[in-house]
Amino acid sequence: MAFSENLKKIREEKGLTQAELAKAVNVSQPMIAQYETEVRIPSAPTALAIAKALGTTFERIMEG
Repeated sequence: MAFSENLKKIREEKGLTQAELAKAVNVSQPMIAQYETEVRIPSAPTALAIAKALGTTFERIMEG
């Protein structure tokens, strides 16, 4: 599973909207949408912030 699929799956498991996650990570909602559709790939610091906001590890979100 790619980062984009892991991101969407974990976000939905946590019951968060893209907008809620974006606010927690301090990025825009369209940016989260772009990460989930593989239009863009986050920088390592942003990926770490996403993992923290989702209550998971960087490794879990990046695996696959």
